[in-house]
Amino acid sequence: MASFRRLLPLCCSINRTIFSSSGVHEGLGANIRGYSRIASSEQTVSKFEEGIKRAEADNLVVNDDIDTIRREFDAAKRSFLKIPEALKAMPKTNPEGIYVIKGIRLDLIQVYGFDYDFTLAHYSANLQSLIYDLAKEHMVNEFRYPEVCLSFKYDPSFPIRGLYYDKQNGCLLKLDFFRSIEPDGCFYGRRQLSEKEIEEIYGTRHIGRYRARELVGLMDFFCFSEACLIADIVQYFVDAKLEFDTCYIYEDVTRAIQHVHRSGLVHRGILSDPHRYLVKNGQLLHFLRMLKERGKKLFLLTNSPYYFVDGGMQFMLEDSMGDSHSWRELFDVVIAKANKPEFYTSEHPFRCYDTENDTLAFTKVDKFLQNKIYYHGCLNSFLQITGWNGPEVMYFGDHLFSDLRVPSKAGWRTAAIIHELESEIHIQNEDSYRFEQAKFHILQELLGRLHATVASSKRSEAYKLLMDELNEERQKARCMMKRMFNRSFGATFLNDKGQESAFAYHIHRYADVYTSKPENFLFYSPETWLHAPFDIKIMPHHVKVSSSLFKNQ
Repeated sequence: MASFRRLLPLCCSINRTIFSSSGVHEGLGANIRGYSRIASSEQTVSKFEEGIKRAEADNLVVNDDIDTIRREFDAAKRSFLKIPEALKAMPKTNPEGIYVIKGIRLDLIQVYGFDYDFTLAHYSANLQSLIYDLAKEHMVNEFRYPEVCLSFKYDPSFPIRGLYYDKQNGCLLKLDFFRSIEPDGCFYGRRQLSEKEIEEIYGTRHIGRYRARELVGLMDFFCFSEACLIADIVQYFVDAKLEFDTCYIYEDVTRAIQHVHRSGLVHRGILSDPHRYLVKNGQLLHFLRMLKERGKKLFLLTNSPYYFVDGGMQFMLEDSMGDSHSWRELFDVVIAKANKPEFYTSEHPFRCYDTENDTLAFTKVDKFLQNKIYYHGCLNSFLQITGWNGPEVMYFGDHLFSDLRVPSKAGWRTAAIIHELESEIHIQNEDSYRFEQAKFHILQELLGRLHATVASSKRSEAYKLLMDELNEERQKARCMMKRMFNRSFGATFLNDKGQESAFAYHIHRYADVYTSKPENFLFYSPETWLHAPFDIKIMPHHVKVSSSLFKNQ
């Protein structure tokens, strides 16, 4: 720049020489042209200097911003050394609460319907091991799987509800609310795949509509044993270096799980030792009686056979009912072996079931009698016989697809029963979880500001160092939150960032309310208006811990 400036007097001297030797007109024209060149050169220098100054000023601003974010990060790390008092004072979420997605006036509900398994019936954790063992034995004995499979054991720490199995690629996936694969939520067999391996298989973490056709959702409570058995068999074939089609594995496991249910193996196993598998529940009786006393109509609609339901209900309620009453007196209609979800769309007729002779009557069913048991049937016939119209009926079920999807479309109000809800809320209520969630939000905010501050072409070593540190701390917080729920897949309702999962999406879509068990309604009057929160999040039971709790300690 200095050498360029030194050229300017020389240019002026040359032009003065031209003016004096060549006459007034010629010299004047030359001087004007020379002046123009001088002005142009000075403007170029001025713009160049302005550019340098702007660049220097921009760099100063960027460096100041990075320094500011660095100071805030250092301050945040100091605040992470203890849990803020404001966080400890946050209200706790009720694990037995009823959470409202679409408002319901209970005073308008005249009919209450219930599924049986995992809705009225509460099972212990031992049930999953029973289903797993019966299914693996069937696969070895009937499908000729290697006998070594008999040594497999159910691992309760591995699966969660709401996973998807990719029949084409053999992966168990946990998806978020927007159908993207969780970075730590993809397993091939029992091995967790890295983000790089996920991208090699799927190209992107987002599952499009076309690829989603190859996914099957594992949504009901029986899916725990199913997911674990699929993963264990895939892992065995991989370790043994045997060729196999992952679609066949899914089909065989599904057939085996269906067999142990349809054949009655699991039903007989439960009834042979009810103390091991069933949980007594006096509160359920109080809830059903309260509804009857308020003049409500009750019906039971289940896929299970009557003898299994009868044995289970007698065991669960025997301490509360006494010998002089039958659980059947609580229900206006009892329908077993309903074959949901086909029940909602088929035209199958109802058959009256003879409980003493274990036979079906041949007479037409055109009305329901309280002391009778009915098999099969369909929704259209049910509505015609009872005259119970959609909005006055609320149905409780645990399976989002078989129990709730079609009834919600048919106008029934729906209540999803999700037993895991209680344990997950207990974890979310813990200060340690809320502490990690707030840390994660702080780090996420700082990362967002850092990305927005610096263009990719101007990223300095200070920027890169700060970015690496923020990402490392954020990853630690993510891992801590995940491990508090399930070491493999994290929470049922949440992804590892504390946002909603794909399972939460289906609840939000098909359920009007959700809770952990039907008897939680005992805490509410039958005339209660259940309102969705005015500041509703996707799932009302979720608490979003604000990062501001750390800022004014």
